[in-house]
Amino acid sequence: MFEDKFFIGKKVNREKLISYGFSETADGYRYSTEVMNGQFQLNVFVTNGGAVTTQMMDTASDEEYTLHKIESSVGAYVGEVRTVCENVLRDISQNCFDPDVFRSDQTHAVIEYVREKYGDELEFLWKKFSDNAIWRRKDSQKWYGLVLTIPRSKLGLSSDEIVEIIVMRIKPEQMSQTVDNKKYFPGWHMSKKSWYTIILDGSVSNEEIFRRIDESYGLAHK
Repeated sequence: MFEDKFFIGKKVNREKLISYGFSETADGYRYSTEVMNGQFQLNVFVTNGGAVTTQMMDTASDEEYTLHKIESSVGAYVGEVRTVCENVLRDISQNCFDPDVFRSDQTHAVIEYVREKYGDELEFLWKKFSDNAIWRRKDSQKWYGLVLTIPRSKLGLSSDEIVEIIVMRIKPEQMSQTVDNKKYFPGWHMSKKSWYTIILDGSVSNEEIFRRIDESYGLAHK
């Protein structure tokens, strides 16, 4: 659909929708705004599952305008309507949706654990690497974890399968007894003296990873 391209790799944040000005409906959420000097009322609908649709209503005739959704439609007026609608959708995507680029069940469990325990959300710092993100402590601003997407071969394994990994801090004196290059690997793109890596594929239990996140968080103090 016309709207889909703005929400690829995104998931809806209901609290942000409400703050933005959406109101709850029986099927999800609705936002309305007048555009083009009041010529149109743009209605944006978001289902509970995060699907987005729009309705551009002509305020004079109370009829829906749809030409801007048709790629083959050209002309200055159609282009202006299309641009206005796209700008609103882009703003909603940026302000009401969170990145959702990771697919592993274990990655989702880890993200939820950090969110519930520390209130931290992943920060996506690199536009060119949209599947790389970090956590940092609020008080010290120091990183305590990274979630990245890389081929297994980057960790020295004989496979190019793409996997999600978590990279965490560790005390240097514990590195040699932890890294085994089977379940625990040297820190990817971080200092191999104080960072190490786990593949988020179930090879290490959630409980063990949660414990190690807590340790890494503690090492990121001021």
